[in-house]
Amino acid sequence: MRPLDLQTLKLFVAVCEHRNIARAAEQESIVGSAVSKRLAQLEDTVGTALLVRKRHGMVPTLAGETLLEHARAMLVSVGQIERDMAAFATGIRGHVRVLATASVLAESLAEDVAAFLQDPAHRDIQISMEERVSPDVVRGIREGSASIGICWDAADLTGLATCSYRHDHLAIVAHASHPVAQQTSVRFADVLDHEFVSMPALSAVQLLLTRAAAVEGKAMAHRVQVSNFDAALRVVRANLAISVVPREVAASFAQTAPMRIIDLSDPWADRRFAICWRSPQALTPAARLLVDHLAARG
Repeated sequence: MRPLDLQTLKLFVAVCEHRNIARAAEQESIVGSAVSKRLAQLEDTVGTALLVRKRHGMVPTLAGETLLEHARAMLVSVGQIERDMAAFATGIRGHVRVLATASVLAESLAEDVAAFLQDPAHRDIQISMEERVSPDVVRGIREGSASIGICWDAADLTGLATCSYRHDHLAIVAHASHPVAQQTSVRFADVLDHEFVSMPALSAVQLLLTRAAAVEGKAMAHRVQVSNFDAALRVVRANLAISVVPREVAASFAQTAPMRIIDLSDPWADRRFAICWRSPQALTPAARLLVDHLAARG
């Protein structure tokens, strides 16, 4: 088989995403006839049909789906190469992209990364951090869209290199006037009759709580849904509902607000986090330095 052309693969991905040659051509600033010619050449190269026209537009065949998966991974790698080389060209000696869950970002990661960057030996390293739910953290690492992922260690980390990071403890946070606030420790089952402010359905905390409620044969009463812990704590401060938040996140907020933190006695309330990456070979020197630093801090 003749070598595959990256630009053609990029056009193929664009057509699959738009399901339309004209829109893909417009996105890539090329005429539609040129895209059609490139796709025909690509099918000739691989020796099978890759796209079929249906009522709702162009869709990949089974072979096309396979090629699409590989093409996306290749384009992600090329993009990473371009970013890394651009970083060197501007005098930065490394760029590390980190995917992390909301809990990790809200608790300790920023401080740990700051300590890393304050080391004079790391002055030429740049770090970017992006919030994702645990499954998306793992998916991003598998697909190569980031160097390092940090998430709850209960996630499916099969096939990835891992090491331990920090841990936290989930707790009930309630307004000081709420009945639950008079207790020092409770079981999750004992507060399920109260209304909650909840996090997004796919977040690690919310998935955990939904399963724990189901084990008790109950469902959580969601009064308010928010996107982050800060918003959840503000709802609690307004005495609209109680929430389950890591004690480490709630502690500083509770110092200046009429709120109480009540420990959850359930065994699952103690959570541990893991750092994950694809393989030792996949880590750049800068990423390896950061992994070692975070593991030591944890």
